[in-house]
Amino acid sequence: MASDKRVAVTLECTECKRRNYITNKSKVNDRERIELKKYCRWDRKHTVHKETR
Repeated sequence: MASDKRVAVTLECTECKRRNYITNKSKVNDRERIELKKYCRWDRKHTVHKETR
């Protein structure tokens, strides 16, 4: 069973505004919204992806 300390979050591309990725993050270690540089297949390049609510 999944712990409440780790939650699933959706990552949204900052350029095309599409929600491309779903990942897990730790509520304990990462209190703020995360930003990762990931590949966007619609832009065909690496862009910054931000966590959405």
